[in-house]
Amino acid sequence: MKKVSVITVNFNQPKVTEELLLSIPAPYTNLEIIVIDNGSKTDSDDWQSKFPHVKFIRSEQNLGFAGGNNLGIKAATGDYLFFVNNDTEFTDGLVEQLVDVMNANPKIGMISPMIKYFSDKGLIQYAGYTPMNYYTCRNSCIGLRERDNGQYNNITAPTAYCHGAAMMVSREAIEKAGLMSEGFFLYYEEVDWCEHIKRAGYDAWVCTAALIYHKESVSVGKKSKLKEYFMNRNRILFTRRNAPFFGKVVFYPYFILLVVPRNVITYLKNKNYNFISMLLKAVWWNFTHGKNSKNLGYPINSIK
Repeated sequence: MKKVSVITVNFNQPKVTEELLLSIPAPYTNLEIIVIDNGSKTDSDDWQSKFPHVKFIRSEQNLGFAGGNNLGIKAATGDYLFFVNNDTEFTDGLVEQLVDVMNANPKIGMISPMIKYFSDKGLIQYAGYTPMNYYTCRNSCIGLRERDNGQYNNITAPTAYCHGAAMMVSREAIEKAGLMSEGFFLYYEEVDWCEHIKRAGYDAWVCTAALIYHKESVSVGKKSKLKEYFMNRNRILFTRRNAPFFGKVVFYPYFILLVVPRNVITYLKNKNYNFISMLLKAVWWNFTHGKNSKNLGYPINSIK
């Protein structure tokens, strides 16, 4: 039986992480669980005594989503590594179904289950992704905010990208593609990683028979300076790292001449005046940092 390492990153959310740990069912016997505490200031309520079977790793610094997960990769001993957001909750058979698909298809490097919203369990968040349009650095999440009427039942097939909230990755694929890029810090890192895993010769799949629930935006919030900064900064960074030459030639003027003015107008209209400086900082970061920069984030305290 293949060993599975479940890896999750906690940042100041001990109760949310505890709810995840309590949701992981027992039946899959060859399982290890790793929690990375990513520079939290909030007390974790003595997790180790509550969950003696879980491996807890403390980072004194917030390394971001990629850096925290990379710590988990280095500590993991599983054949398959299952990365889940700490604001998710498992369903029965989730691990087994993903493992069965990966066992049957050695070319799969990473796979995600269907993701539904925890607050409305009939509402879909993810059932796959469309390919990236490198001229705009946009793609679509299949099934997003659709009511589940069975339209995506029993899909086990390749997809453009896996979802960072829940993705199982083979150790072999990680060894060939490398770790997540820590330059992203937050957002786009799993899409970038998926590109590198595919370039290493593996496929990304989705299995909608497997299901996980997601408490969307518990970590950052639906609207925040932090999210606005990193979504814009990393959209540019992802293009720099992955787009073909002509895609970059089109994207850069598109972003500067259309996206930036449009966003500024939207911020003014919605009275989100402090988002303007975040957008400008996001653009400037890409002028001052290399595309492979291991920058562990803009001073986060100045963004929140």
